[in-house]
Amino acid sequence: MRLFGSGVRKLIRRLATWVTFGLLAALLVLIMVAVGATANRAGGSATQRAAALTLVTFPAAYDAILSFILGLGGLFAVTYGAAIAGSEWTWGTLKNAVARGESRSRYTLLSFASIALIIAVGLVLTFAIGVVAALVGAGLAGVPTSGLSDAPTLGRLPEQFVRGSLAVIEEGALGFAIATLARSQLAGIGAGIALYFGETFAGIFLPDIVKYLPFHVATAVVSTGRNGGGFGGDGQQFPSLDPNPALVLVGVWLIGSLLVSAVFTERAEISG
Repeated sequence: MRLFGSGVRKLIRRLATWVTFGLLAALLVLIMVAVGATANRAGGSATQRAAALTLVTFPAAYDAILSFILGLGGLFAVTYGAAIAGSEWTWGTLKNAVARGESRSRYTLLSFASIALIIAVGLVLTFAIGVVAALVGAGLAGVPTSGLSDAPTLGRLPEQFVRGSLAVIEEGALGFAIATLARSQLAGIGAGIALYFGETFAGIFLPDIVKYLPFHVATAVVSTGRNGGGFGGDGQQFPSLDPNPALVLVGVWLIGSLLVSAVFTERAEISG
């Protein structure tokens, strides 16, 4: 618990934490406010305006916000996990921990546990900020907010959010593993981003294979009505798994990424 607590405190002070979740929340706020301010202006078809207004109309706004977090939030989680894992090698903190007698694998796993907690808390705060931004957007667009307290939607939100958080944490674990193998922040972040977009484009050519890969199973975990993983999309373009099998595969990818990180760190040569 000492290592875990110190890891959490360290991450709270890290610039990468504030930049990652601050940027995610800022983009969400910008989109919601922009939609509310411009949805009723002249131009565009009535269908397009109605589709835009669903982003700030409750209870559909809850799904829109969650879809945004699962989509772009997954990419941010990859880069965040890679940045933190890479810094352990670049800054020499792992070497110092080993010199103090810490177990390499234990240090690695507890380091990621700290990252997972920060990601979960960051997603909760981002979701709350997104709800406030949607309310502001609804006010600007003159849309009623009576659906804010919709009981069926609020009843399924906790389970959806837990599933979504686990999926984003799995994507963070993948970035963590990549940067650990690369022993570098920049290389880990670059490879993580390349893998994220590479998997997306591969879905065009190999949809029946890609649906089992980490980013696709992460977006399939939660059924929001916007399962494309994008923001405001109107449906899944490629084949996807059902939410429950996808959740199992998310666990497999999560555990596999952590095992790779722990085993590599245990065997790696840490030079001075």
